[in-house]
Amino acid sequence: MTTSYNVARPLDADLMEVLLAGTPQPVGQFVLTVRTGEWWWSDGLYAMHGFEPGGVVPTTGLMLSHKHPDDRSRVESVLAQACSSGEPFACVHRILDANGHTRTLGVVGRGRKENETGEVVQVSGYFVDLTITQRTLAQREATESIRASAESRAVIEQAKGAVMTVYGMTENEAFDLLRHHSNVTNESLRSLARRLMESIAEGSDVSSPTPGDLDLFFEAPPAPADPA
Repeated sequence: MTTSYNVARPLDADLMEVLLAGTPQPVGQFVLTVRTGEWWWSDGLYAMHGFEPGGVVPTTGLMLSHKHPDDRSRVESVLAQACSSGEPFACVHRILDANGHTRTLGVVGRGRKENETGEVVQVSGYFVDLTITQRTLAQREATESIRASAESRAVIEQAKGAVMTVYGMTENEAFDLLRHHSNVTNESLRSLARRLMESIAEGSDVSSPTPGDLDLFFEAPPAPADPA
């Protein structure tokens, strides 16, 4: 039952090219006979759902039952539209496989219409397991967020240290001063701190910053942003 479908047909080759361009992820193929509701799954699609090939009879109900509850109605709507119109479709959603693991899948497909009636008689396409890709992207975004947060804290700490040194303030007083001026200029604390440190760096060849230098900095409005 898992090898009777001809994967070399032109329709399938076209879909494979669209789906797999630069995407070396596990792939599973499906065919739905619309009139009978009968499904064919490739071995890879069984595996994605946590089943041994041929271990269950694929049905629309079975497939939808494994969709993540938050994504199920959306996938059901996409499938109904595909069976009705036969137009190409694509959808990314989550499933809960037979072992209870959450996977992120992408699916692309299209319908095949009967020449005489124009009725959609078959929907076929491919699922691709995007779980690892999504996890990698999430980890990358988290790393970038942590790095940006660390950089933000670093420049704020530098600016706070400069204010403490020049004005002879405590740490809390210096922070409150920076926060006050960031509210006045309507900019983030990080942006204000970066501007302060750049201003200090520009004058570093002349002398150490004085209270007057910082007074001038805080009194001057920030330069307007360059138009996009």
